[in-house]
Amino acid sequence: MNQAQSDTPLIALKDVHKSYNLGLPSQTEVLHGLDLQIGRGEFVALMGPSGSGKSTLLNILGLLERMTTGSYQLLGQEVRDLDDAGLTLRRRQTLGFVFQFHHLLPAFTALENVTLPIRMIHGSVNAVQRRHALELLEQVGLAGAQDKRPAELSGGMQQRVALARAIVLNPPLVLADEPTGNLDQASSNEVFALLRRLHAEQGTAFVVVTHDEHLAQRCDRLLELVDGKLHRDRRTP
Repeated sequence: MNQAQSDTPLIALKDVHKSYNLGLPSQTEVLHGLDLQIGRGEFVALMGPSGSGKSTLLNILGLLERMTTGSYQLLGQEVRDLDDAGLTLRRRQTLGFVFQFHHLLPAFTALENVTLPIRMIHGSVNAVQRRHALELLEQVGLAGAQDKRPAELSGGMQQRVALARAIVLNPPLVLADEPTGNLDQASSNEVFALLRRLHAEQGTAFVVVTHDEHLAQRCDRLLELVDGKLHRDRRTP
């Protein structure tokens, strides 16, 4: 990576608005002119009350929804004018996702779930890619569990598989939507510690939506949305 690339923000939003039901009497604007930059390798918490626009913002960042107006540059490339195929390709190449409910395929083994993003891009998994996926399962504490299906794993173990799946293609950014929200306290702490360790070891940027103030304080930066506007943006102690 050259100096110009390293100085380019990972994410740069400028005057982003998002409305639903455009042109109808029920038209509602959810995001109101949002400006936001996130640098490469940051570990960011995103908080806010229900209805504040967190999910909408995360969907826009994840190229799952289009903004109504504004600019969104991802790794220096404006994504506003990409067609659906371009958005899908950009999403697969650049982003990893972890959700509150792991969304593992029940008929697939842990290893097959982890390698799913590879299959979606390349159509098959070669020996090197399979070995990398096995190494990731080992990193997340699931060595020897590669042949187990989700129903044979605990909730915390399933979320570890989902995390390995999110980073198998070494994306520069992982978006995590309440990744510990469906876990007990012990499993929640373990999964969050794993997020932090992978961030430290691989330099992957994370944006983590959470309602847990304690977890948010363990992130490096805290963003808070209120009524579709950025209410707070501060570094944590």
